[in-house]
Amino acid sequence: MKSMLSTAAGGPETLVWTDMPDLSPGKGELLVEIRAAGVNFPDTLIIRDLYQIIPQRPFAPGGEISGVVTALGEGVKGFQIGDRVLALTGHGGFATQICIPAAQATKFPEEMPFEDAAGFVFTYGTSYHALKDRAQIQPGETLLVLGAAGGVGAAAIELAKSMGARVIAAVSSQEKAAFCHALGADETLVYSRDMDKEDQKEFSKNIKSLTSKDGVDVVYDGVGGAYAEPALRAMAWLGRYLVIGFPAGIPEIPLNLPLLKGCDIRGVFWGASVFRDPKSHATNMAELQALYASGKIKPPISEVLAMTEAPKALEMMQDRRVLGKVVLTNS
Repeated sequence: MKSMLSTAAGGPETLVWTDMPDLSPGKGELLVEIRAAGVNFPDTLIIRDLYQIIPQRPFAPGGEISGVVTALGEGVKGFQIGDRVLALTGHGGFATQICIPAAQATKFPEEMPFEDAAGFVFTYGTSYHALKDRAQIQPGETLLVLGAAGGVGAAAIELAKSMGARVIAAVSSQEKAAFCHALGADETLVYSRDMDKEDQKEFSKNIKSLTSKDGVDVVYDGVGGAYAEPALRAMAWLGRYLVIGFPAGIPEIPLNLPLLKGCDIRGVFWGASVFRDPKSHATNMAELQALYASGKIKPPISEVLAMTEAPKALEMMQDRRVLGKVVLTNS
């Protein structure tokens, strides 16, 4: 097998495509021949030792995969050789093989391409958990999505529309705004990449101008940094502010704002929720597959690259140049 290894903390340029011994599944595991792997922002953090989980080196990044089961470990039930499966892996996905606990794998139908399956579970799983479980978003409510053109942001747009919400997509360029409109966003806002105090005031004002001055019911914040406070200031009474991630930095929030708005700030740690509540995760995945089958959601894959081009894909991700999803494949 081959694997894109991180041998020392650093950027994408530190990764090395390396020959490794073939794997054998342990008790309760599946051996999966990886056909495709989704690229996500945490992959850029984990190789720098900046993510919540720091694996022992050497390791390959890659937190979600799709592939074919090629061997079964002792005691595995419900799977057979040849099954098409997708899975959250945490890391290890930028490779040609992986062993995963059978409980982590989900079968997917022939009608779903491997590329779609590899770009499905992380973004839609995160956003569905955020909107359904954490925000309990309702039809007719208004959702503001920060960083809306990225993977989880794009998924949030599609899912919110399927739930009957009105969506305002906030992005950093007109190109990204057009992308979000094509996904179904009702309104778009283009914000400054280097936001100062005046920019923050203008951003908050512009958000409110799209909500009849009432503010937004739910904020989906996958950006953080200087964008968080103006979004919080534009919230409606009893709104829900969802904390998704911090590519622009961890924000400092004046706590008088939640008091004045009567609103909640709710953390969204989807990865932990999967392991803490696997039953709810299984329900969500079944519901997401039904939405995919009905045509209401489909991963917006902007680029498919060879697995050997993982460093290039991670550079695109860290520079915020990705629209939707980038997927790596083994040909």
